[in-house]
Amino acid sequence: MIKVWNKFAGVWLVMMLCCYQAFSFNASDELVREANQLLGEYKDAEALQKFEEVLVVVPHHYEALYKISLLHSRIGLRYSDESQKSEHFLLAKNFAEKALEVNKHGSESNYVMALAISNLSFVSGAKARIGNLKTIKSYLDKSLAANPKNANAWQLLGRWHFKVANLNILECTISKILNGCAKTEASNALAVSALKKAIALDPNNLTYYYDLAVVYRETKEIDESIAVLQNATQLQPITSEDLELSRRCKVMLNELSPS
Repeated sequence: MIKVWNKFAGVWLVMMLCCYQAFSFNASDELVREANQLLGEYKDAEALQKFEEVLVVVPHHYEALYKISLLHSRIGLRYSDESQKSEHFLLAKNFAEKALEVNKHGSESNYVMALAISNLSFVSGAKARIGNLKTIKSYLDKSLAANPKNANAWQLLGRWHFKVANLNILECTISKILNGCAKTEASNALAVSALKKAIALDPNNLTYYYDLAVVYRETKEIDESIAVLQNATQLQPITSEDLELSRRCKVMLNELSPS
């Protein structure tokens, strides 16, 4: 009788566990849908809160983890105060690490880690900024190996090439001391190529055009910069960040265009 009861109890526990898991996944799916809807409406703070609710139900939810990281990076950039920036960037790195634990080969998890480290570097001083260059590149390479159509990763790679290709002598010396100078791996031409790929994959993203126009301007390819800016000004701004970028593009275009 005891054996029968134990067997029955075991079956009941398995059934209850299956029901709980099914309920959790259904609940998390609905929360993810709501979070992505808020994200699509550019309500970042609300989307962040909703993705955090997903983790209450499913603590290792991959999409929630990497999107929380992405949102902290995005929100952190809006602060002028360095301590507030750092707080969000540290959280972005923390959630990127958790996303990598779930999927170490994922394009998104590797991208958000590269982004978090890149952002942290700029609020941590020159030594950290230069010392992290090879680490950032390694995560970007993994991201693009997993998904060559990750436009955001191509943009960040373009920024990486531009920054590294234009390191000054002192910065390159620091880089050599820390982990070997990465300058030989980078070029302005590769920066242009990466940013062009980002635009081809997502032709409505103003930041890609702005970055490419800056690279062309700094490399004295003025006609190319003007052409990119002219295309950028045709895009309809959606967010407040877009409005600011559109304004910057118009200012740069006026500065570069022959009078």
